[in-house]
Amino acid sequence: MKVSKLFLTAGLACLCACNCTTSKPENTQTPVEPEVVKDVAAYVTTSDSRFQFEKSYFDFGKTGSMSPYLITYDKTALAAEPVDGFGLAVTTSTAYNLLKMSQEDRTAFLTETFSREKGAGMSLIRVSIGASDFCLADNYTWCDTPGLENFAVHAEDRNNLFPILKEIYAINPDVKIIGSPWSCPQWMKCNMPGGNNWDVSKFNVPVTDETTYNSWTGGRLKPSCYDEYAEYFVKWIQTMEAEGFDIHAITMQNEPLNPGNSMSLVMPWQDQKEFVKVLGPAMDKAGLADVEILLFDHNFDYDGKEGQDNYPLNIYADPEAYKWADGSAWHNYGGSVTELDEVYKTNPEKKIYFTEASIGEWIGGWDGRWNFNFLSNCLLNDYSTMFLGVLSRGGRGSVLWNLMLDEKRGPYSRHDGSCKTCYGAVTINSADYKAIVKNSHWFNCAHASVALKPGARRMQHKAFALPSGFEVQMYLNPDNTIGVLMCNKNSSSQQVVFSNDKFTVKYNVPANSLVSLLWQE
Repeated sequence: MKVSKLFLTAGLACLCACNCTTSKPENTQTPVEPEVVKDVAAYVTTSDSRFQFEKSYFDFGKTGSMSPYLITYDKTALAAEPVDGFGLAVTTSTAYNLLKMSQEDRTAFLTETFSREKGAGMSLIRVSIGASDFCLADNYTWCDTPGLENFAVHAEDRNNLFPILKEIYAINPDVKIIGSPWSCPQWMKCNMPGGNNWDVSKFNVPVTDETTYNSWTGGRLKPSCYDEYAEYFVKWIQTMEAEGFDIHAITMQNEPLNPGNSMSLVMPWQDQKEFVKVLGPAMDKAGLADVEILLFDHNFDYDGKEGQDNYPLNIYADPEAYKWADGSAWHNYGGSVTELDEVYKTNPEKKIYFTEASIGEWIGGWDGRWNFNFLSNCLLNDYSTMFLGVLSRGGRGSVLWNLMLDEKRGPYSRHDGSCKTCYGAVTINSADYKAIVKNSHWFNCAHASVALKPGARRMQHKAFALPSGFEVQMYLNPDNTIGVLMCNKNSSSQQVVFSNDKFTVKYNVPANSLVSLLWQE
């Protein structure tokens, strides 16, 4: 019996760059392109820039391949954890750059990034609750005057973030948002015990002095403000959802063990354990029980803070806190993804997300053009860690930082603690806000998004004789398509053959590349 195929039009054979235009002579008809019937869609990006998310199609082969690099799979053996999606943070700096583009170019870029039919189909983004280190003006929250009666959308978000989110949702209405605060309102802060934000021995000391701490950097959350801060989260979620933005999850604090960010709040696990017991019931009472509460939102090595190891596990150990915590969120600025092994093994029912990683000057020189060393370090290693590594440990999705910056790595907050050396996933030329360069993180997110649809589940597979440095994962999407993610860190190409009892899928994975395959059975 003939298997079903992907019917793909020739007009989708490649994605147009954001600044390209097309025209046709007047009074002529565009000929109808013949339908191209192919079985498998392939996307490939190589570290030498020879291929940049290049799309092609090919047919199934006959079954019974004797290839030594055979991969067999079982569609009935699926992981319990569905994938929620992949994407990039949308800061107000990103929004500012996007709004400087022409409407035509901006729509083309956002379509290429978020559209399920015409682009990569990214479906998970992160936004800051209030300002971040990539805000445009002074630091802020949505309630900087004491008293929740003063809660209101800040003008920077209303004028920059909201218009871009609305355009994204018009392209992909199924996008989900993870929200993270860089700080609570200042009037909710108190001094660190001992008064020194950098004294790690005080991170584990309960707050007893609630003297107001008048700084955006550091400090602790006043226990007496737990109820008000929980209501602040409720109001933020309700406001965002009233605007049409689906809040999938929130974290209680971005980098809770980093007191030195431009906006920050020290929130050791002891504080999050107590606060989640207030936040969870407040969200439930407001009818927001479907919005996930994620713990931690920081580095694999717990930022080296003594007494903070096993941060989320310490909170899960408390029965009441366990009830309200849906999972944990992670960054990679320290430690190894293997830290998730114990987190997943101990509490496999709790969700895991990767929520932040950056690229920047610290990785190596970059002059606006593709560079092999830069890309091999980021394109392949980051994908192996933050996508394949997280997914193989029960991860639900990955979000990187941040979508678009200009060639001067901004605009960014001029406050101390801001990242002035970070690149965006896409760099736009501020001379004309037209020419863009896609960097490694855009390709990472695109490769995962194009093959894995929200709801995809990892399939068991058996791979024979594949070399070290070659990784492959297979997924069954909700529409019954098969999505394959591959990462080849080797200097030579690698042929692979996927096989079932009806046909084979044969592909030669280039050296130092990412490849995504998608087919319908």
